[in-house]
Amino acid sequence: KRAGDIVKGMLQHSRLSSGQKEPTDINALCDEYLRLSYHGLRAKDKSFNATMKTDFDDSIGKINIIPQDIGRVVLNLINNAFYAVDERLRQAPRNKRGKQGDTGYEPTVSITTKKVDGNVEIRVTDNGNGIPQKVLDKIFQPFFTTKPTGQGTGLGLSLSYDIVKAHGGELKVETEENEGTTFIIQLPII
Repeated sequence: KRAGDIVKGMLQHSRLSSGQKEPTDINALCDEYLRLSYHGLRAKDKSFNATMKTDFDDSIGKINIIPQDIGRVVLNLINNAFYAVDERLRQAPRNKRGKQGDTGYEPTVSITTKKVDGNVEIRVTDNGNGIPQKVLDKIFQPFFTTKPTGQGTGLGLSLSYDIVKAHGGELKVETEENEGTTFIIQLPII
């Protein structure tokens, strides 16, 4: 199954999108994928819970993107953010009743959009464990993953990076260990 996932990922990685750019409401797209990701995770794991926050810049209007591709990038970043906060919660010490993560930590994932210098900036932020410095340089490489075997192909961030670059944008990361991570997508307004 893992080999199959990797091969499928390789094929997706090599396939250029045939999608057409179209005027897209980036705020609606981000909101939709945030909810899609959350409810998808809740369907798999009823105990999963996290706070979702949004802050959308209404002055952006529609931007010219391939919505399926940018949607895939946003969904991947949000899935990773939920994974990070869930992992931090699972690592929290248990209380006297054996309940895990009951230490005042509130798993939170937020997504914001903003117009900045002729670009649209989408920020996906989590308050998970952050990305250790030693792996930070490798996270956009194909097949690099920090997830346990069978849980990630290591193509998500690599594909996301390529899709954003193909749109003439940039994908950056800011992280602080034990504080959380923010992925920043910058897309030109055309």
